[in-house]
Formats: sequence, structure tokens, C-alpha cells
Amino acid sequence: MDLNAQVDHLVQASQAWIPMVMQYGSKLILALLTLCIGWWLINRVTSNLQKLLALRHIDLALQGFIGSLANIILKILLIVSVTSMIGVETTSFVAAIGAAGLAIGLALQGSLANFAGGVLILLFRPFRIGDWIEAQGVAGTVDSIQIFHTVVRTGDNKTVIMPNGNLSNGIITNTNRQPTRKITYDIGIDYDADLQKAREILLDLAKDPRVLETPAPEAVVAALGDSSITVSLRMWVNTGDMGGVTNMLNGEIRDRLRAEGIEIPFPQRVVRVMQEAAPGK
Repeated sequence: MDLNAQVDHLVQASQAWIPMVMQYGSKLILALLTLCIGWWLINRVTSNLQKLLALRHIDLALQGFIGSLANIILKILLIVSVTSMIGVETTSFVAAIGAAGLAIGLALQGSLANFAGGVLILLFRPFRIGDWIEAQGVAGTVDSIQIFHTVVRTGDNKTVIMPNGNLSNGIITNTNRQPTRKITYDIGIDYDADLQKAREILLDLAKDPRVLETPAPEAVVAALGDSSITVSLRMWVNTGDMGGVTNMLNGEIRDRLRAEGIEIPFPQRVVRVMQEAAPGK
């Protein structure tokens, strides 16, 4: 084959593959450019997201997890988009990712529920470390809040591990959330006792420095029972003083009332016995 024939062959071959190179080469360059820029933007976005979570005082464990999760998801979406730009069919690829995600979700549905509950607790903070809570039949101080569970220490120093899924879906009583608490102390006194004197004694006990002056303490008749009059002492204290004030009342009310001749009657019930006459009498 002479030189002219070789040149003609190369020209004919180039006419076949040059358009293909131009078509796919431009797509490849655009895809690589998109990948580089997208990768950089995703890193910037996730970094700013973690800074935002830090400014909102989100738990450190949750900051890292949310940042990493967002970074991975965005980069997977970026790779799928880039592969579709160069003409690769991504339908089966996306379907495989969805099937894998579904399988993992079904296998770990309990753990995922606990994880979701942990995220909600850390985001909305119905309680914090050190709070005394009552939930799921357990009462105690919150020692730590993890992604999947919360550790509570009971009053008798037992450690209870509570799944966050159940905890976030149930009723939670947080006794430390408010700065002040109301104490309602009911005491039953005899019907023959001096009611006004009893109220004065209760209000005198409420002059404890731990009792707040506003709202002012009050002693009111709450109920007229079968065997006693219920007098209710109502007062407000700082949350941290509630236990001490209640213990003080438990220790002093009976002795102060008894010293003034005011008795606390035992519960009484009147039983009437009727005897029927014998037939014929």
C-alpha cells in the first residue's frame, strides 16, 4: 500500500472516530469539571453545616454524625449525576442503592427508630444532662444522652439504659425544666379544731427563707372529708429547694399542730348494725 493510500485510510478512519471523540470528550471534560466543583462545594456546605450546629450548641456526637451523613449522601448524588452526564445509564444503579437501603432499613429498623429518637432528643432537648425526669416508668437523673439511648441514674443509684425510640414517643416529665415549683401540702384536721389557728400555723411554717414571697403562700380549706377538714398549704419555691422544704413540712407540721391542741384525726367510718326481729315476735 503506497503512502497516498495510507493517508486516505487515516483520513477515512478519522472521519469516523473524531466526531465520537468530540462528543464524548466534551461530556467527559464537563463531567470531570462538575465532579471537582461539586466535591468542593459539598465539603464547604457540610463544613458550614457543622459550624451552624455548633453555634446552636447541638451535641458534639450529633454534629459529627449529621455532617458526615450529609457529606456522604450529597457525594453519592453527585457521582450518580456525573455518571449520567457521560451517558451511563443510572436507573439500575439507583435501583440497586434503593434496594440496599431498604434491606438495611428493615434489618436495623429498631436501631433506626432509636437513632431517630436520639436525633429528636438532641435537637429539641426536652431534657438535658443533670435533669430529673420521669419516663417509661423510670424516674432519675439524666447522666448522658447518646445517639441510640439515654442513661438515667435512679435515686437509689441504679443505672437505667432507656432506648431513645421509646423515650421520644412517650410522655416525659421534666421536674427541672422550670426555675420554680409549687408545693401543695394537704393536711387533715379535726372538725372541732380551731380552723383559723391551724391556717396561721401553716402560714407561719411557710415563712421559711426558701419559700418565695411572690406568689404569696396561702392556706385554704380544700375539702370537707368524712372525718376531717382538709387544709391545703400552697407555696412556691425554687426547684432546687423543693425537696428540702417538703421534708421540713413533713417533720414539723404534726408537732406544731399538736402543740396548739389541733389534732389530726384517724380516718373513721361509722358502721351501723341492724338486727331483724325473729318471726312471730
